[in-house]
Amino acid sequence: MDLKLKNKTVLVTGSTLGIGFATAKVFAQEGAKVFINGRDAQKVAQAVSKIEQAVPNAQVKGIVADLSDAKGADKIIHEIAELDILINNLGIFEPKAFAEISDADWTRFFEINVMSGVRLSRYYFPKMLAKNWGRIVFLASESGVHIPSEMVHYGMTKAAQIAIVKGMAELTKGTAVTVNAVLPGPTRSEGVEAFVKNLADSQGQNLTTVEANFFKEARPASIIQRFIDVEEIANTVAFVASPLAGATNGASVRAEGGILKF
Repeated sequence: MDLKLKNKTVLVTGSTLGIGFATAKVFAQEGAKVFINGRDAQKVAQAVSKIEQAVPNAQVKGIVADLSDAKGADKIIHEIAELDILINNLGIFEPKAFAEISDADWTRFFEINVMSGVRLSRYYFPKMLAKNWGRIVFLASESGVHIPSEMVHYGMTKAAQIAIVKGMAELTKGTAVTVNAVLPGPTRSEGVEAFVKNLADSQGQNLTTVEANFFKEARPASIIQRFIDVEEIANTVAFVASPLAGATNGASVRAEGGILKF
């Protein structure tokens, strides 16, 4: 399917690995002009190279910026004057007992998971409205609805993203600009794979057993009972950001394997 994304200018934040990288690759395959973002220059260059090797004639560039504070956002804004599509993918997670989540943890998660997207959206959103076309997508999570007890601070940030999307979408009324969230479920990213491997090692079990136990105990509501592939999320994001999805606005698009029941 042609998603009509050829020559659209796209920024995917936090896109050197995982869902972000897979999403950037899909946009490149669709002929978009893609900016890869990360805070490590070497990793950004490697991600750009991987896409160039995998996608003939890819239009892809790297932009090194740490979006954990306003300086990083300012750098991106200075280097990229306008965007057609902004994918606010950057995010961190960390299982931690609620009583052990410090003030610094709460602030760090909010700055990275929420404010990174807010700062960029605040700049590019009015420009999209002025030209009467644009797409902003936040990579939220089913954890923004079904708050995980093992990482409440993460769930808080994802709930905040969903709220921001709803509010911003109301500001697009009567235009061809849309603001949406995509809600992945547990996804087999590099970070999740490392987490599962560490868990397997600590318990003296194999990865298959640990994955099965995770869905049995921590996510029993999942219908698919497996980790989602990053490409499955990336394809959903690309469609939501495409001209074909013009009637989808203010939505929380589920790609969570059936965990949510309403």
